[in-house]
Amino acid sequence: MNQFNGLGMGLHNISRLSHAKTRSISAENFTGEKGKAGMATEGTGANAARDLGLGWKVSPSIHIEPRQIVTLAEIEGPGAIQHIWNTVAPEWWRRLVLRIYWDGEETPSVEVPLGDFFCNGWCQRCNVTSLPIAVNPAGGFNSYWEMPFHKSAKITLENLTEDICRGYYYQVDYTLTEVPEDCAYLHAQFRRSNPLPYKTVHTLLDGVKGQGHYVGTYLAWQVNNTGWWGEGEIKFFMDGDTEFPTIAGTGTEDYFGGAWNFEHPQGQYGVFSTAYLGMPQVIMAGEAGMYKSQQRHGMYRWHVPDPIRFEEDLKVTIQALGWRSGGRYLPLQDDISSTVVWYQSEPHAPFPTLPDRDGLEVI
Repeated sequence: MNQFNGLGMGLHNISRLSHAKTRSISAENFTGEKGKAGMATEGTGANAARDLGLGWKVSPSIHIEPRQIVTLAEIEGPGAIQHIWNTVAPEWWRRLVLRIYWDGEETPSVEVPLGDFFCNGWCQRCNVTSLPIAVNPAGGFNSYWEMPFHKSAKITLENLTEDICRGYYYQVDYTLTEVPEDCAYLHAQFRRSNPLPYKTVHTLLDGVKGQGHYVGTYLAWQVNNTGWWGEGEIKFFMDGDTEFPTIAGTGTEDYFGGAWNFEHPQGQYGVFSTAYLGMPQVIMAGEAGMYKSQQRHGMYRWHVPDPIRFEEDLKVTIQALGWRSGGRYLPLQDDISSTVVWYQSEPHAPFPTLPDRDGLEVI
């Protein structure tokens, strides 16, 4: 009988014993070493703990200097990251860039603004109740994406600004264990069209090479026209598809699990957040009403029970369509930011250059 390696955890196997080793990295234990947590003699809580001393929350968080890249975690494997919690003030959610590197690679497999990775792209707090991503009051970011690695893992955070980021709190929970050869690496990529050029599509992902499976989409979508904006189809081009894709959705709200303009009750958006799909955030623009220009939406869909598998390559696009006179579609010029998540074998193809601070900014 093979020894259980402690991966793929859920209620179905929570009773099984394993020799996997549980470790955690935070500002109270920067290396995750056994028996080395809570030993700090200086840190952001040192003044508050001055009457209590060693072991009394001396280093609960870090500050990130201007233009600084900090290494949050460096782990020698094999193993898997099983949970990430972190929090920082909302104004930093598009000013900090999260990157994750697997097995000593030079280019990151994850490169996403911090807030967008946690389904909060608009720098305004929004709770999310899903299985892979949970965001709880007030701005507690949690990821439960399983992130296996064979040799090593490194997580960094970059401050894009000339200001000090004060009070970044984090914890990375992981296990050291044997990892099967068929475990792929988690990847995540951010793209933005602002505004989307007329009669074009927003590309969520392109240039992916290798075998893998697509598991998630988050969109931060600002509508720049009046009227309904969600007629566009999402399309998955895979394994040699050229002009036409293998998978085409029937509409934006349909892809995210809703229907009929997300309308509920009459005349209002029905926000929702479920295990695998949701539109938890709608930021109204001025007067009430569903179809006013400048509304902002946050939507996610996780393909956990239904991953989109590819053998050689993958491209993903989405249309932005509204309505115009005569019952005709209107190609929209909206502000669309996408974060997509997939697993694949390494090496991965280079990512497009991430927008700079101004290109990421929520205006």
